[in-house]
Amino acid sequence: MKLSAVYRSSKRANTYLYIEKRDDFSRVPDALLKQFGKPQFVTILSLGKHEQVAGIHRDEFIADIKNDGFYLQIPPKEKSWLQEHRESLGLDRNPPKKSF
Repeated sequence: MKLSAVYRSSKRANTYLYIEKRDDFSRVPDALLKQFGKPQFVTILSLGKHEQVAGIHRDEFIADIKNDGFYLQIPPKEKSWLQEHRESLGLDRNPPKKSF
């Protein structure tokens, strides 16, 4: 495998779907496509030029596509600014429950 087609989600920000052949979604589960929305073509990616693809090593990426038929890249969960502030102050995010 030398190339991968990259698609952006129409429903979820910063979410990308990589498949082996452009416009061939036959191995992508219907449930995933429903949540992903209409795939918006981004580019054809040459895998030989990149040591890392979608945040993982190229060999792992290729193995995932060969085994599963696709690779889904989702953004890391963003930390709440309020939670980050509370942690910087040393406050618990789950205060102790009051007992009666």
